[in-house]
Amino acid sequence: MHNFLQYIFYPAAISLIVTALATPIFIPLLKKYKFIDDPKIRKHPASIHTKPIPRGGGILLFLGVFISALLFLPINHLTVSIFLAAFISLMVGVLDDRRDISPYVRFIVNIACAVIVVAAGVSVPFITNPFGGILFLNHIGMGFLNLGNLVALLWIVWVMNMLNWSKGVDGQMPGIVAISAIFIGILSLRFGVFDEFSHTATVLSFIIAGAAFGFLIYNFHPAKIFPGYGATSIYLILAVVSILSSAKLATAILVMGVPLADGAFTITRRVLTGHSPFWHDKQHLHHLLLSSGVGQRRIALFYWVVSAILGSLSLVLNSRGKAFAIIMLVIIVGGTLLFLNYLIWKKNVKNTL
Repeated sequence: MHNFLQYIFYPAAISLIVTALATPIFIPLLKKYKFIDDPKIRKHPASIHTKPIPRGGGILLFLGVFISALLFLPINHLTVSIFLAAFISLMVGVLDDRRDISPYVRFIVNIACAVIVVAAGVSVPFITNPFGGILFLNHIGMGFLNLGNLVALLWIVWVMNMLNWSKGVDGQMPGIVAISAIFIGILSLRFGVFDEFSHTATVLSFIIAGAAFGFLIYNFHPAKIFPGYGATSIYLILAVVSILSSAKLATAILVMGVPLADGAFTITRRVLTGHSPFWHDKQHLHHLLLSSGVGQRRIALFYWVVSAILGSLSLVLNSRGKAFAIIMLVIIVGGTLLFLNYLIWKKNVKNTL
């Protein structure tokens, strides 16, 4: 019971309360200082809202996580590095929420923030071969550029961008983040909280979940506030805890499978059609579901339920089972994207006749 309160309940409760109480205070401030997503002014191709909504919710998410972490985590080189990188990401995100900076600049900052935490020792030293054996990544390559560090860099930047794309409908992102953090935290506890990395991963996982739930109160449809690009600070922390935990990356890939697979197909489609991977469009899975007549609340619930199901599977599957589940998930998401595109194309053809 003491461990439950120490590692789960208190950290999550504090981050939830801070975020939930701070958000309604910050909403009028964000409006006052013009942190507004106005579809009449900001002609973003992926926008689906019709009235001005304040953005900058990443500030509230970061605030909830940071204050709770100060209370329940030690101040050491690891936590300082994590929150330094997250703070830099937040500042760039806040600037983007106000002025819409170049996506290429944002991407470079993503990489720089990932380098900060990897330099602090956050790495993927090995991966389990689903067919047997272990591949030690840190033995491949030299110095900082060993394969374990490069995989960690790629994973952190990937999660930051893919989760950023998963905030297309109200409530979608905070639900995915909360559920993902909970399952990563549960699996971390299964292997014990014995060292600096696993302790930090476990407590931070539930802190993230609490902050995400606190923000969800105001982000569920109809949203009173958007997370904005500053929320990448929280995606970075989530990516880091998935590496630090003993849960292994396969678990994180599985529980965040739908947005990660959708993001992979999105990048592939854009590159194959001659567009930049940073090019914006309305071809994400959530956009196609909207075009098919599914409401925002149902889409958000769909993402939450699927994430919860995949997270539950991660609790019982071995490495081979997780690999098979990931492959099947990619096939299902890809097939669903093709099917929805076909339905929309058929509907458009019918309307033009």
